[in-house]
Amino acid sequence: MSSFLARRATAAGASATRSFSTSAPRSLARISIIGNLADTPELQPTSSGREILKYAVASNSGPKDNRQTSWFRVTSFAEGPRRDFLLSLPKGAMVFVEGDASINTYQDANGQTRSSLNVVQRNIEVLKRPQTAGQNE
Repeated sequence: MSSFLARRATAAGASATRSFSTSAPRSLARISIIGNLADTPELQPTSSGREILKYAVASNSGPKDNRQTSWFRVTSFAEGPRRDFLLSLPKGAMVFVEGDASINTYQDANGQTRSSLNVVQRNIEVLKRPQTAGQNE
C-alpha cells in the first residue's frame, strides 16, 4: 500500500465516526407498531396546562392457538386537525404507529422495581377501521 493510501485510510477512519453532524450523539430508539386501538384516544392535561393524547395499541403475534398480545402505551403531542383526527379514531381501528421509544424504571406501591416502555408518536396511519352494524348491510 502506498503511503498516500495509508494516510488517507487513517484520516478517513478517524473522521468518519460523526463527520456528518456537529451535534452531540444521543441514544435514540425507534419503534414501529402495527396493531389495534385498545380504546379511543383520550386527552389528558399536563401540569403546564398543555393537553396530550394518550392511547394504547394491542399487537398480536404467533399462531392462532398460541397467540400472544403485547400492549403499548403511546403518547402524542399532536395539535389542531391532527389531534381532532386522532380523537375520532374508534376502538379496534388497525393502526401503524412510528415513534420514539424509551424505558423508564420505577418503584411500585409494593416497593418492587418495575420497567415501562414509553412510546412518543411521530407518525400514525390508519390501516383499517372496524365495521359497524350499519356497514354490514
